[in-house]
Amino acid sequence: MKNKKEKEKKGHIKWTITITALSFLISVIFSLISELVIPNTFIAINIFLILIFIFLGILFDIIGLAVTTADEKVFNSMASQKIKSAKKALKLIKNKVKVSSLCNDVIGDICGIVSGGCGLSLAIKISEITNLNYLLLVVLISAVISALTIGGKAMGKIIALKNSNNIVKEISRILNIT
Repeated sequence: MKNKKEKEKKGHIKWTITITALSFLISVIFSLISELVIPNTFIAINIFLILIFIFLGILFDIIGLAVTTADEKVFNSMASQKIKSAKKALKLIKNKVKVSSLCNDVIGDICGIVSGGCGLSLAIKISEITNLNYLLLVVLISAVISALTIGGKAMGKIIALKNSNNIVKEISRILNIT
């Protein structure tokens, strides 16, 4: 019994280290993309990039919640019928804590942070072009980003809870292709 608990504890520590390193890597990639693109593009492209990060955060939040709430029995039945994507779905569901952590905490949170950083860069650019008050722009842009993210995630949760099995089925199909 003690060995099993020690093994489980080591697994949790390993997962924590892995997810922390992965968070760092994804954050660097997303931040690098935003910092290379935002200063050198038109305002409309900056806004589009912010919306992409918001959308990705919402999408991965939906995926994380759907995997967490999906019905394993449905996918066991599909697997017994030899449906290819069912095995992948079961693997996701059996690893729902890790999937949820990756989707909701890592990708979702990073997208929120990066979209906020992009909003700051956008405020600077608009302020320089228009001479509008920088502080006012930062507050307004941050508020819009927050509202879109929170509202989108609230709607996404409803979608994820009502359609968790279908979402997991589609994600599994996509993952099965790769």
